[in-house]
This record gives sequence, structure tokens and C-alpha cells, in this order.
Amino acid sequence: MLQSILEQKRALSVYAADHNLPATVTANQWTLMERTAEVLAPFEELTRDVSKETATAADVIPAITAALRRVLSREQTTDQGVRTMKSTLLEAVETCFAEVEKVPVYSIATLVDPRYKDRYFTKSDNLSLAKESLIQEMMKIEESRAANKEPEAAEPVSKAPRQEARSSLGSALDEILEECQSGAQSVSKTSADVQMQIYLSEQTIPRKNNPLDFWKTHATQFPSLAAIVTKSLCAPCTSVDSERLFSVMSNILDEKRNQFSPEKLEMLIFLKKTKKNKTKNIHFILKP
Repeated sequence: MLQSILEQKRALSVYAADHNLPATVTANQWTLMERTAEVLAPFEELTRDVSKETATAADVIPAITAALRRVLSREQTTDQGVRTMKSTLLEAVETCFAEVEKVPVYSIATLVDPRYKDRYFTKSDNLSLAKESLIQEMMKIEESRAANKEPEAAEPVSKAPRQEARSSLGSALDEILEECQSGAQSVSKTSADVQMQIYLSEQTIPRKNNPLDFWKTHATQFPSLAAIVTKSLCAPCTSVDSERLFSVMSNILDEKRNQFSPEKLEMLIFLKKTKKNKTKNIHFILKP
């Protein structure tokens, strides 16, 4: 709303001068609106990012608890008039998402996402807890495979260059990634430990890349991790995309096409949602 008003600043000012309006927006108010819109810009960017159909649960911790907190806590020369607003927003973010790093749905998904890995946890205790949860899940998978006598191997993944982002939220993500240093690695005794440490020690991939493409290529190198990916990276971080299914269904089922069986309608919706950009990953996601 503020951005729309700012875009029409010149037109509104001319209209107010030509019609001699009793109340007009002062220069100080225009400046305050510009600074307010600048503070709220990362929230809009984050809302759009997590509402995409490609967004997963792995995007929550890096974007909200790390990057957004850093953007709001950064002091700038243009903060005059909006400092209280920024501090209030920062307090609200810290209160609402204080325990999100302890939730396995988010923490495990972040670790197995090759764009993030362990670089964006704000507390070392939460990171240790997330790694323990991940190892436990991997050991369960390895025990199941050992019982079925399924072979597996672990090999290091190739390094991929990282690209910088342009937006303020993306810049904060890049800063956190550059500041993060890998800690000392302890001696591993299990295959799960080996896989996790080799995987986390490698460079992250660019954020614009599809993490499922990475795991489709490296699934045989990290079999236990890849098995977790099929469950963790499929979980969306919001309900926006699922609510869009109602619009898709209304485009398929209408007054002239109302005799579809529920099974046929479900198949058509699935094809509609997967045929664009996800076709090459369907077999990997649906792999049992």
C-alpha cells in the first residue's frame, strides 16, 4: 500500500496543488512513508518467497530466524523515525519464532537442504540437537536397510560455486553463510556420522538452484540422507500452495465438466501441478 502511494507521489502532489486541498502530505510524512516501506520490504519479500510452490520447510530457519533478524537489528542512517518500529518488529519475530530451530520438521529439512546445511542456525545448542535428530533418522534407515541387506555407499559431493543475492534479505543470507566457519569434526564411528560430516563439510550450492536436482544426482553417494530428503524437503512451509489447489480444481471441474470421478479429478490435478517444473523430479520424490 505504501509503495503504491510512493509511486504516485508526484501525481498526488500536483493534484493537491491544483485543487487547493485543505490537507496535504508534508515532506516529513513522505520521508517517513519511504523509510517505513523500506523496513517492511524484507517482510514482503519473505512472504512471496515462502508462498511459492517450490518453497519447503527448509526455508523457514534461514529466512526468518537468521536473515530477517539480522536485517531488523542492523542500524542504518535512515532509521530516524522508524527505530521503534524496527525494534518492535524484531521483538515480535524473536517471540514468535523463538523455538522454531528446535522443531525437527524445520531443523532436519534445513540440514538436508544443500543450499543451507548447518550454516544458518543461530544457536549452537539447537544445531547440535538438529544434528542428533538427523543422525537418529539416518540410523533408523540404515538399520532397516541392513535388515533387508541393501548395499549403500558414501562418497563426497563435488563443490559448487556460490552466487550472491541482490536483495537485502538475500544479502543477509550471504553474510551469515560467509561468517559461518565449520567447527572441529569429531571421529565418526558410524556410517551415518560419516555421511553427515562429509556432506556438511562441502560447499553449499547457490540458492537459486533446485535442491532436488542436487539430491537426484548425489542420492547414491549419501543414500541415508537422500532417503530423509524424500520426506523432509517435500513438506511446504506454508499452506498457500495447498490452498491454490482449490483454484486449480475450479478450472478443471465446472458446469460443463462435472462428471469426473474423485479419482480421475485427483489425477488431473496432480498432472496440472507437476507438469510445468516438477516433472523431472517426480520419480525421485515418489521413489519408495
